[in-house]
Amino acid sequence: MHPKRRQRLTYLLVIMLGVSIAIGFVLYALRQNINVYYTPSQIIQGQAPKNHTFRLGGLVKQGSVMHAKTELEVAFIVTDLVHNINVSYNGILPDLFRDGQGVVVQGQLTAQNEFRASQVLAKHDEKYMPPIVKDALAQAKNSTV
Repeated sequence: MHPKRRQRLTYLLVIMLGVSIAIGFVLYALRQNINVYYTPSQIIQGQAPKNHTFRLGGLVKQGSVMHAKTELEVAFIVTDLVHNINVSYNGILPDLFRDGQGVVVQGQLTAQNEFRASQVLAKHDEKYMPPIVKDALAQAKNSTV
């Protein structure tokens, strides 16, 4: 093989290797940052991963919100009107967070099927419900009928 051709082939292989590594890093980073959404029914059915960050959505069950006396720890139940999931959160809740309202929480499911939230998102007006939560509630209601 001619030395000039060998040099071009070497450059081409090095560039292809570099591009392949860069694509691999991008795909790995995207996989780590995807937040998948689940309903309480899907969690009970075992579709949600344990010890992996994802989003849980539904309604805050009436009468389930319990505040700790000395800390910012809050425990409540998220329901899709079929199944319930216990949620614990340490932090300040949004102003619009209350019983019976739509909520989306982000965090991890523990081995005991308790959801440990790192972020709580509440609806922003009286008639709004996130479309994902609305669809999931309708689907859960239809599956029980």
